[in-house]
Amino acid sequence: MNGSRAGWDRVTALVALAATIALGLAAGAMLAEGAVLVPYWRSLPPDAFLAWYVDNAARLLNFYGPLELVSAILAIAAAGLSLVQRRPGAAALFVAAVLSCIVLAAYPLYFRDVNASFAQRTIRLEDVAAELTRWAAWHWVRTAIGAVAFIAALLAARAAD
Repeated sequence: MNGSRAGWDRVTALVALAATIALGLAAGAMLAEGAVLVPYWRSLPPDAFLAWYVDNAARLLNFYGPLELVSAILAIAAAGLSLVQRRPGAAALFVAAVLSCIVLAAYPLYFRDVNASFAQRTIRLEDVAAELTRWAAWHWVRTAIGAVAFIAALLAARAAD
């Protein structure tokens, strides 16, 4: 029985480490998007931005989608395993899992439709600048939530040490 417990402890520790790494990568990627891509987009004339977005929408989704999804799944798994085993840091991992789900929920709540309006060029050119301002605001909120999820996972790792 003791060997089995040690095995589960190792699995839980590995899943928590993977979750922490994934949450950090996701938060860092969102930070880079907000600090690099968004200012670039906002510097372009609306028609040039839409042309860029049409060409790159699939790349953005194929990069950010799996990264955010995997980080949330790993955070949920780490929190679940830690809670069941009553490991130190389980509450912080639970917070990280909830926050990573909030990051994911922002996509259908706001980003899916507006991103589609950019990719399909259904947004009016005169509305692009205002929408990019709104997009940036939502993005920075999502980035902050993702960063707090990463910090919570780090705190969980510290508590488990």
